Amino acid sequence: MGISFKRLLFLGHRWLGIVLCAFFAMWFVSGVVMMYVGYPKLTEAERLGHSPALQPDAPLLGPQQALAMAGIEGPLKELRLAAASGGEPVYLAQPAGARGTAAIAVDARSGARLALTDQARAMASAAAFAGPGVGAHYLGPVDEDAFTHSRGLDGHRPLHRVQLADPEHTLLYVSGRTGEVVRDAPRSERLWNYAGAWIHWLYPLRGTVFEPYWADIVNWLAIAGTLMVLGGASVGILRWRLRAPYRSGSRSPYPGALMRWHHIGGLLFGVVTASWIFSGLMSMNPWRIFDGGAAPLRMQALEGTALLPSARDAAPAALLAAAGPGIRELKWTRVLGDTVVLAQSAAGAPLVLDSQSGRPAAVDGGALLDAARALLPHPVAKVERLDSYDLYYYSRDVHSMTGGAGKPLPVWRIAFADAHQSWVYVDPHTGALVGRSDRHKRQSRWLFAMLHSWDWLPLLERRPLWDVLMLAFSLGGAVLSVTGVVIGWRRLGRKLRAARDAP
Repeated sequence: MGISFKRLLFLGHRWLGIVLCAFFAMWFVSGVVMMYVGYPKLTEAERLGHSPALQPDAPLLGPQQALAMAGIEGPLKELRLAAASGGEPVYLAQPAGARGTAAIAVDARSGARLALTDQARAMASAAAFAGPGVGAHYLGPVDEDAFTHSRGLDGHRPLHRVQLADPEHTLLYVSGRTGEVVRDAPRSERLWNYAGAWIHWLYPLRGTVFEPYWADIVNWLAIAGTLMVLGGASVGILRWRLRAPYRSGSRSPYPGALMRWHHIGGLLFGVVTASWIFSGLMSMNPWRIFDGGAAPLRMQALEGTALLPSARDAAPAALLAAAGPGIRELKWTRVLGDTVVLAQSAAGAPLVLDSQSGRPAAVDGGALLDAARALLPHPVAKVERLDSYDLYYYSRDVHSMTGGAGKPLPVWRIAFADAHQSWVYVDPHTGALVGRSDRHKRQSRWLFAMLHSWDWLPLLERRPLWDVLMLAFSLGGAVLSVTGVVIGWRRLGRKLRAARDAP
């Protein structure tokens, strides 16, 4: 006689729950930590705030002369000048077509291409980042550790670790390629991460024999967990009596307080629990389901020809004199066929300068919109100017998973009538492309960010309402998970004792 579907549902929920509820409890608790402490990162604001200001009177070579002396030819993807390596001014050049690699560092005084970072330069970079009077201790190089799993650091490995003697005992990671500080991790952030993102993302499996299978382990745990919770919710509904109560007078058939808590908790929090586990799966972009295969943008429409420094470019001294004091970085970029320089201070929007005259420049708004319309070979369905954030273009807290990235306002949003329903976002101040979206990415926004982080603007703008709701549902999910662990453990213990005592 076969087992009925209902019986399979009961058994599957019971035995899967013994293992999976332990993961659920861990995810709920660590998720609460992540609401307030994120995985270590070095934001643009932190990087610029700790970077020494460029001095207008420093004898610096022009970009074309410095790169020629370093043997760097051909078009560039990016070119920056900053006191980023050992506290000394360097050009950081990214050749066009180079992906996933660090920039080439060139001494802005001598034009010498800098060799791989050694201990002395790493310590000098850390000292410049920390500021005067802060001691530092060199801890040695590391390829990857608990706080540097981010793929964005791959081009900088190996990383040099430097421990600061500041009140936060900040751990700095210095690029082994360029000498820049690329990550900071204060002690409190590191400690909280062991109870937060590090355990939430199952990072203990990284750097072990499980490394090649890490993504698959996370994906299949989330799939099994979602099915188990939905099965449990079905069991809970089947066992709950809406009309006549059980003999005990309760609507739940379970006599013990623990089982009753688990039953009622599943009915109250099962949907939220399932949605959080499922949206965690969506954060992994499993099997690349959100990669829609949209056509590459025709950036030449926005930029013109590729970036190539010229002997006619103004010297850094002239650019810094025009920009005023406190400039942390000069960035050469192409806009509408012209080269401009973005002079960035420690905070705020950059000043746009003409690369040859050094005078302040303004981007032609009409020409910029016309160029943006040509980014894809499809008709434009709609053009909007966003002066405030909306459901798809918004900023999160710096510590959050998607926070810390620049989301300037206002921006132009150009919607194309292509098969992928592509949108592009263009900054009218700098002429830069600041974002791209399509149908698949917007689906990911709802299935991951909305379901997992509840980053719905009416909630985010009304904190602490967001905090109260997230904490309440997290507590409910944790209670549901912990009771499931205890119930499953007790049942398993009884089964083992019965098997041991059997004749």
